[in-house]
Amino acid sequence: MKPVTLHHRDILTDGAVAHVTRATLTAQRPRPLHTHDFFEVFWVQNGTVRHHAPDGITTLNEGDLVCLSPGQVHGLQGKGEAAMVALICLHPDVISGLLAQFPKLTDVAFRKDGPTRFFRDVRALASLNQAAIALEHSPRNALATTAFLLPLLSGLMADSNGLPAEVPGWLANACRAARDPQVFRDGSAGMVALTGKAHPHVSRTMRRYLGQTPSDYINSIRMDHAARALVTDTEPLAEIAESCGIPNLSHFHKLFRARFGMTPLKYRQKYQRDVIQP
Repeated sequence: MKPVTLHHRDILTDGAVAHVTRATLTAQRPRPLHTHDFFEVFWVQNGTVRHHAPDGITTLNEGDLVCLSPGQVHGLQGKGEAAMVALICLHPDVISGLLAQFPKLTDVAFRKDGPTRFFRDVRALASLNQAAIALEHSPRNALATTAFLLPLLSGLMADSNGLPAEVPGWLANACRAARDPQVFRDGSAGMVALTGKAHPHVSRTMRRYLGQTPSDYINSIRMDHAARALVTDTEPLAEIAESCGIPNLSHFHKLFRARFGMTPLKYRQKYQRDVIQP
């Protein structure tokens, strides 16, 4: 079935260059899919969402954020109850201006080879929702829209540090989404599942572009998560290891020493001792 094309002139009225929408999705499969002549950013605010594209279906969870360029075909479907998304329609001139000013963004947020996916944690998601509300109640002109976009895009750029520009879009999406605890707790299998490709193919591609196996990549994310937990709270090591998806405490210690050159306890003692409690 031919996709339906949405036009920004029908959505952006009264001189606005952005439009904020919140939608509760039903479980009905989107038929047909649609495309648009504008840029779009959407994120899952609650529940689970199926993101349909010509090359397959991706499951998105709360905190997942997707950027789309004009001409990219997709559709959204709720999975379960209370599946809600926030969507922002962006005038092509605004994004084109930012991409011209910051060319590296074209390797990150609005790639031409397909939608780009990111993960926002609870804190970042709360900030994003507040910023969207501020945009919604603003004149939604170029200044207000740029003020919304710059902190968001800066954060997405930071999430993409270390990923070469030539990394295929499907792998870049999986690497960014792997920062979601719901993904890295499942280990390399969870990350590979995001790609929809065979494990050997994913492994070969990661070795080629990143010099790492899927297990190496996921374990580095797990250990970075553990390191933050060690210095920001007082949870027992066993609970932190469990939160990383590594119930074997001996294996957790081995991975942590390989990443940081010291035991988790010594790391906590070194970096938490000078913390001033409020």
